[in-house]
Amino acid sequence: MLTNWRFVDLTHVLCSDAPSWNGSCGFQMEIMKDYGENSGTRFRTHSMSLEAGIGTHIDAPSHCIQGGLTIDELSLKDLIAPCVLLDVSDKSHDTFSLSSKDILDFEERHGKIEESSFIIVHTGWGRFWKNPEAYRNNYHFPCVSQEAAELLLERGIKGLGIDTLSPDRPESGYPVHQLMLSSGKYIVENVANAHLLPPKGPYTLALPIKVKEATEAPIRLVAMLPKA
Repeated sequence: MLTNWRFVDLTHVLCSDAPSWNGSCGFQMEIMKDYGENSGTRFRTHSMSLEAGIGTHIDAPSHCIQGGLTIDELSLKDLIAPCVLLDVSDKSHDTFSLSSKDILDFEERHGKIEESSFIIVHTGWGRFWKNPEAYRNNYHFPCVSQEAAELLLERGIKGLGIDTLSPDRPESGYPVHQLMLSSGKYIVENVANAHLLPPKGPYTLALPIKVKEATEAPIRLVAMLPKA
């Protein structure tokens, strides 16, 4: 029963001033028809223009890997998964990288990361979301190291999420993208409200717009937690 579950929205609101990778959001929404006195219609309708990798969004394997799965090919059994929260918000900074030691320290406290988990790295960077310039910060933001990504793949995870623009900074050459996506995993960027999750226990639903042959798509990311 749904009454036995509590839900947490892990998705940022998508709007024209949301932070983005290149500094230009690329999201626009325009009213096409509108209701009102003497309008001749009973409906309000919109058109939208946006870049696929905007807001809280998902990268499919094909985003980096030729021949990899596209958004419409991702399986629901992978997009719905037990969630593990790696909280490093007390130590992260603009050049911080999650290390394998951080993961091992987590496992010492909470037990080994289960196979088929979706991992969210909580850095606390979401506090800058309403200040796009500070959030982008000239591509200086907390990320994930290659060694940490390799260890997570050894654990057999489904996907990796983070509350920054990317698990990679550009100067690294994007090893986390290459490792995760070449292994058939997915990446979720710009996760919201990660601080509301416990280390273990929730399930996440990572549900993108199902666009044929897309390599990225906006997502509604939701966590389900059993009520005490």
